[in-house]
Amino acid sequence: MQEQQETEFTRKRLEMVHSQIVMRGISDQNVIRAMKEVPRHRFVPIQFEEDAYEDTPLSIGYEQTISQPYIVAYMLEKLELQPNHKVLEVGSGSGYVVALLSQIVKEVHGVEIIAELVNRSKFTLQTLGYQNAYIHLGNGRNGLPQFAPFDAILISAASADLPSALTEQLRIGGHIIYPLQKNGFQYLELGIKQQNRLEKKLLVAVRFVPLVNNST
Repeated sequence: MQEQQETEFTRKRLEMVHSQIVMRGISDQNVIRAMKEVPRHRFVPIQFEEDAYEDTPLSIGYEQTISQPYIVAYMLEKLELQPNHKVLEVGSGSGYVVALLSQIVKEVHGVEIIAELVNRSKFTLQTLGYQNAYIHLGNGRNGLPQFAPFDAILISAASADLPSALTEQLRIGGHIIYPLQKNGFQYLELGIKQQNRLEKKLLVAVRFVPLVNNST
């Protein structure tokens, strides 16, 4: 029974990648491969397992969500990730994006402010054997200076500003992507760090949960 269920989840996952990712224009082969390999259903509460490969965000509790698969793939592609990169995800939630990143880059760190999600995502990543993926409890606005600089940073929660600490932790030439809250709407913004400035580009409209701002 368990084997049949896993086979069905694999079928749904491959169909998700084809219909929601590839057919909508994602072409980065490393991103596509990671989306095919990482079992999204293992990163959601059991009551949502059957919906894990639908084109939608899902609740993971604590007023947080696991993001829509297409938006995740879109953000990862825009980061132009390379196998030797070290990457930071802010607001790592369920650990799903960290797992995807671990299949693309050399080292990935996630920072999450909700302790229960940190414990759950650590357990999931360890159970699935992702050894180059690390989850840390902390205020994402502060980043993880002890592991900087990062080649790329992905922020999985919306804010009206880009925390300066995160820009500082990005290497020159590095990419950062984040949901920007602006005039009542949210847009993905891509930043590429130059010597003295961050070159910014607005991308697409999105909807993310807010970036929690309290300290830990």
